[in-house]
Amino acid sequence: MTEKRAIVAITKRGIEIAGRIRDKMPEIEAYAPIKFENPSSRITNWFKEPTSQLISSLFNRYDALIFIFSLGAVIRLIAPLVRDKKTDPAVIVIDDGANFAISTLSGHLGGANSLARLVSTFFDNCRPIITTAADVNETIAVDLLGQEFSWTIENFDNVTKVSAMMVNEERIGVYQDAGEKNWWQKKPLPSNVEIVGSVEDLKTSRFKGAIVISDKLIHDPLILERSVIFRPKSLVVGLGVHSDTKMETIENGIRSALLKHGLSFGSVRNLTSINRGAVVQGLRQFSEQNKLPVEVYDRHILDSIAVPNPSATVKKFEGTSSVSEASSIIGSKGELIVPKQKYPPDLTVAIARVEY
Repeated sequence: MTEKRAIVAITKRGIEIAGRIRDKMPEIEAYAPIKFENPSSRITNWFKEPTSQLISSLFNRYDALIFIFSLGAVIRLIAPLVRDKKTDPAVIVIDDGANFAISTLSGHLGGANSLARLVSTFFDNCRPIITTAADVNETIAVDLLGQEFSWTIENFDNVTKVSAMMVNEERIGVYQDAGEKNWWQKKPLPSNVEIVGSVEDLKTSRFKGAIVISDKLIHDPLILERSVIFRPKSLVVGLGVHSDTKMETIENGIRSALLKHGLSFGSVRNLTSINRGAVVQGLRQFSEQNKLPVEVYDRHILDSIAVPNPSATVKKFEGTSSVSEASSIIGSKGELIVPKQKYPPDLTVAIARVEY
């Protein structure tokens, strides 16, 4: 999804700078006072209201905002609008001479750091100003770990304290049993970070904090207390459904199968099933509600997959001896970890793990 970004400039020099940014980023919207209106300008919106009123209206409408005026003024203007790092837009501030691109708000999750670095390249001698500790110390930014792979954080309340441990070089253990392995591009790992072979190793006294990258449910109170838990998109759920299977049946079946086998719903990457020409309504509704894409496969492709639980009845009615198991294996290109689970009268669920 394309990010919505906007620039606000309030001086003639600022308007020129905004125009140069739009030359490089034509999709960005630009705002400037109507008193400077010029038909040949690259500004897209000329505003009449007070700047404070404009910024208040823009703050929650855009994913990123670039202000071309003083840092102090920007801080005063956005202070009443700031809520938290998960929802605030990225904010960068550029001075009237385009000497500095300052990452001001939502440097990590919002992307202000990367935006400041990008915009600084548009001008000669412009320096990006980044002050987040993980970047300055060139260590792991806990809140960004796995972001490029669409990993999600299960317990965000622990991010701040584990991030503090990371930048203060306290001992942190990392356990991973699923998901992409190339999440740390710099070599070697920070000296205070150690990869462990078992989640139980994280409970030892040598670790102050921990990072867990897993699609398995975690119940141990000590690990939950000291860890940030990341959910990689490593599970593919195969479904055998009837044309009238309800969304509630599908949801209950999937969650039951995951819970029974100790797996996290947060690690489900997508759903798979047989191609009937149109997605079953209940499956489509569940897919849309949970933002999980559905992949379907023709019966002859499904029937070519060796599965542990083929069914003559399914073969008779569907033209393939397996739907849920076969489709999950195809979709994951990996290993079946939960064989077919039956939820009478009209649902089967199987789960495979993606190999990375």
